[in-house]
Amino acid sequence: MKIKNLRWWVVGLIALATVINYIDRQSLNVLWPQISAELYPDKTEDERKAIYALISVIFVFAYAFGQAIFGRVFDRVGTRMGFVFAIGIWSVATAMHAFAKGLITFALFRGILGVAEAGNWPGAAKGNAEWFPSVERALAQGLFNSGAAVGGIISIPLIAFLSIHLSWQSIFVLVGAVGLLWLVPWLLIVKAPPGSHPFITEKERSFILEGQVDQPSDESEVEAYTPNTVELLKRKESWGVIIASAAIDPIWWLFVFWIPIYLSEVYGMDVKTIGIYGWVPYVGAMFGAWFGGLLARNRISSGWSVDRSRKLTISLGCLIMLPSLLAMANPGSPVGAVLLMAVILFGFQTAIGNVQTLPSDLLGKGSVGSLAGLAGMAAKLAAAGLTALVPWLTAGGNYTPAFVIGAVLAVIAMASVWLLCPKIELLQPVNGPAH
Repeated sequence: MKIKNLRWWVVGLIALATVINYIDRQSLNVLWPQISAELYPDKTEDERKAIYALISVIFVFAYAFGQAIFGRVFDRVGTRMGFVFAIGIWSVATAMHAFAKGLITFALFRGILGVAEAGNWPGAAKGNAEWFPSVERALAQGLFNSGAAVGGIISIPLIAFLSIHLSWQSIFVLVGAVGLLWLVPWLLIVKAPPGSHPFITEKERSFILEGQVDQPSDESEVEAYTPNTVELLKRKESWGVIIASAAIDPIWWLFVFWIPIYLSEVYGMDVKTIGIYGWVPYVGAMFGAWFGGLLARNRISSGWSVDRSRKLTISLGCLIMLPSLLAMANPGSPVGAVLLMAVILFGFQTAIGNVQTLPSDLLGKGSVGSLAGLAGMAAKLAAAGLTALVPWLTAGGNYTPAFVIGAVLAVIAMASVWLLCPKIELLQPVNGPAH
């Protein structure tokens, strides 16, 4: 049996895993006003927000180390089994939230969830490098990233609706079970990499392998550069990817964690009303993911270099975010606030798909997962730092300082790519052929 366009089936399944990933993580974010009122009836709003921030910081720290761990896991066991481990563990961890009784148990289950959910991102980067030629990688990354946006669009109204009919404990069990069901089509369809997959057509196999930048086009060319971790950290290009990731990623988490809390605190919304408004920003994120991928593919197909195409798209995304983040200081109505958030997340997703593609532009497949994991770890540590500061920055319901910091981070992300990645192309060993 042969499956046409198998690579798009693969990216579709990874995008679906990302949708599930975001439903799982957003469940606590949406339900927290209800859960905290039940568990902490005697605490003030700021005290409950501080508890939520601590649980979220633990999640992000676990997520950060999970990215580094799973980067190596995916490089060792491959994309197929790497996803089995990741989504299997995070689905069980989500269901375990139903048994949480307070800060310690929520932090424990949230930590396990964070470690496992982190595998989704280096796994997607590795799958992208394996299954797509360089010309399609930004589009594939954009489609995969759109899963995060779709997950945000679905999760907030879905969880709000379920909260009307089910207890919060039952909701965690239900969403955890969905992830385990995903394993069935994944194991049936993704049997092996494209070079040895039994279901792929020869035409598609050739298209993928011949279009990958780390495939030598003749015998005189060197093998793809696959440095170890120490060598990676000696290259300024690696630091360009790591710093860009660490600067841009906290912007996303600022909204993922705090949209429901922001709408509750600033506009007095309950869970049901948050379900009406809270999904809107993720529509912008979804279109941004598609736009960033299509723009990069269009430019590369038109003859632009990978270097020029990536830098254009990353810079455009950051420049879209910058004024919108500053405008969040005075958004006016809740409609104005969520629309501005949609513009910010559009810009974020326009840029981030191309930032996440940089490891596969710079390195051979044997090191893509490692650099993606290191960049992801740095991104999540930075996100944890900003998350920990949010209760202090937003005391009394004033979120302006947090949004100003987000604007500064957008500038840093753009600058690191331009300054530390002077030319985005396949790297050579330091003592190897010069570019």
